[in-house]
Amino acid sequence: MGLTDDDVREILRIIDESELDELRIDMPHFRLHVRRGGAPPPEPAAATAVEREPEPAAPAPAAPTAASPNGAASIDAPMLGTFYRAPAPGATPFVDVGTRVEEETVVCLIEVMKMMNAVPAGVTGTIVEVCAENAAVVEYGAPLFRVEREG
Repeated sequence: MGLTDDDVREILRIIDESELDELRIDMPHFRLHVRRGGAPPPEPAAATAVEREPEPAAPAPAAPTAASPNGAASIDAPMLGTFYRAPAPGATPFVDVGTRVEEETVVCLIEVMKMMNAVPAGVTGTIVEVCAENAAVVEYGAPLFRVEREG
């Protein structure tokens, strides 16, 4: 899978609209690492590059979850991109407050370079808060939903 000029422009647009100093995108067929000019490198050998890598042996992990201040789990953005609560404009959202989810339940989509990426809950419980605004750019690690865990 190659990157087109439009893909590169879209990546740069997303970076410009965010406050990120550094962006990493790891996908099955390529890896992208972009660092703004004034950002300090995380390691001495880091460089801005688009690299191809072999097919991964295992699928990408589910969205990370973390504990929130009120004890609920947080479903965080696994990548930088545009957050969508529903599969199409005007469609019913994947989940809402009060929806019970399991680890594999798709809770939203994140669009990156015109590719829609389904985000699984990664936790079993009930949605208690929607943290991100539909069609807004979300940064990697930003909370998307809060979930009251079962058990």
